[in-house]
Amino acid sequence: MTTGQTLKLGAGAAFPALPVMTLDGDTVDIAKPTEGADWHMVVVYRGQHCPLCTKYLNRLDGHLDKLAEIGVSVAAVSADSKAQLESHLERLDTRVPLYHGLTVEQMDELGVYISEPRSEKETDHLFAEPGLFVINADGNVQVVDISNNPFVRPELDALASGLDWIRNPDNNYPIRGTHVSN
Repeated sequence: MTTGQTLKLGAGAAFPALPVMTLDGDTVDIAKPTEGADWHMVVVYRGQHCPLCTKYLNRLDGHLDKLAEIGVSVAAVSADSKAQLESHLERLDTRVPLYHGLTVEQMDELGVYISEPRSEKETDHLFAEPGLFVINADGNVQVVDISNNPFVRPELDALASGLDWIRNPDNNYPIRGTHVSN
């Protein structure tokens, strides 16, 4: 096992194309808003082996209507296989569109932390630790949250109300965290 610094997708950066797989076997780019929204949220989750991911995705479902109301569509993706996603669906109660097949190269491009399974019981592949990206109408990262473990993720009530506030043009709220020190 190696440790080291990873490159992070910065606030304000253009969000890259993110082609992943649907359960039907189609490839779709989940970096783009859907359902008439002009902003988009991409949730990267660890996979079906993670009970905290299951809880988070189920909780996220309770915020979909509010997010849609403020013009934010949602997609979630993991490095799981089709079979693993199908197995996970049995424990999920969510309308969040779910995708599989996130590659290590895509994880690197997003700057999420990548973990090796602790054993074959956990999973059979490298997987991403949690990441959440909100992409604005210009295709740039407005909000980014990356964690190196499953215990730290954005609190969904605060995230939804914060996005509502950010989206209000009266607040003229810029992308935060863009200063680069020499």
